[in-house]
Amino acid sequence: MLRLENVNAKNVWDVLKLQVSVNQRSFVADNDISIIEAYTTITGNGYAFPFGIYEDDTPVGFLMIGYDVDEYWEDAPEIARENYNLWRLMIDEKQQGKGYGKEAVKLALDYIKTFPCGDAEYCWLSYEPENKVAAELYRSFGFSETGEMDGEELIAILKL
Repeated sequence: MLRLENVNAKNVWDVLKLQVSVNQRSFVADNDISIIEAYTTITGNGYAFPFGIYEDDTPVGFLMIGYDVDEYWEDAPEIARENYNLWRLMIDEKQQGKGYGKEAVKLALDYIKTFPCGDAEYCWLSYEPENKVAAELYRSFGFSETGEMDGEELIAILKL
């Protein structure tokens, strides 16, 4: 049964070993970068929730949820303000094709809908325009592209 576990001192090294295939590396940041971003967001008075994705006791992926903007985020898209963000999602290359990505998005949305930082109207995310697999996955949950960009990535939103 798939579950989320907070990244902590006991599991961080297992999470850092996970990686996507070479042809997917341009679509998602490495987990070490994501964990650094989580830390700097939190120390910048923001919210970040990094999770390992586990099948029983086996780490199979990583996801990170954010909320609102921190004091260092310049040029944040307007949708980021007072809304949740599915910030990162990756499934290890050895674990892909087993439905973990879809199940992980469901777990992430279930977590977001507990509103750990307070109420919000939307969950948003962004992805590279070339990442057709991600676009299809997110559309299957009802995310729709807004036509706006976060840097080089397309923004998609889901009303909570």
